[in-house]
Amino acid sequence: MRESGHVGRSAWTRLAHEGKHPRMSDAYTPPDTPLDVLHEDMEILVVNKPAGLLSVPGKGAHLADCLLSRIQAAFPQALLVHRLDRDTSGVMVFALTPHAQRHLGLQFEKRQVKKTYVARVAGRLEPRKGTVDLPLIVDWPNRPRQMVCHETGKPAMTDWRVTRYGEGETRVRLMPKTGRSHQLRVHMQALGHPILGDPFYATGPARDDHPRLMLHSEELRLRHPDGGVGMAFKAKAPF
Repeated sequence: MRESGHVGRSAWTRLAHEGKHPRMSDAYTPPDTPLDVLHEDMEILVVNKPAGLLSVPGKGAHLADCLLSRIQAAFPQALLVHRLDRDTSGVMVFALTPHAQRHLGLQFEKRQVKKTYVARVAGRLEPRKGTVDLPLIVDWPNRPRQMVCHETGKPAMTDWRVTRYGEGETRVRLMPKTGRSHQLRVHMQALGHPILGDPFYATGPARDDHPRLMLHSEELRLRHPDGGVGMAFKAKAPF
């Protein structure tokens, strides 16, 4: 049963486009930090990605520096399994064999991987727990932004649970049931509580008064490709 905070196909048929559009021409200045390896074995590598670093290379030589290239410098056999947004930090898993890549890829595809994020959002999010169920599609004139679209959007669902209220903000855990691009960011904005520091979906002080996007991949739960044993990997949020 869904909680009383369930949000469905009701008031939000579009996303607001108010405020200054993100400055897409800003220089890419990834953090110069060493790899933070959380786990390594013969099949998988789990790392804690810093905010501000692309998961994979972008278009152009100036966007070549990314987590994948840094990992492959130390682990040449490493293979991509999934991604995090540039401005999101936290737990990512990489495969070290083709078998592991296939095994993990199927787990993500079948939504068997359990993901938990920590976020700080604007305002007081109530009730204390609930579900957002709003379909998403790319907002082509403003890409890479995404938007809610009930006609052509792909299903997207996020559970939330408040962990603490602060002055003008809420700390929340987010458990996505699907893996759409910008899903957590759009869903929180659709609730009226954008993630603090979000250059795409927050406006005014909620965007400008924070040094980074306040979104962190705290935990991944998955089955190990060698034997299927359940494993959990965690990294504490840096905010």
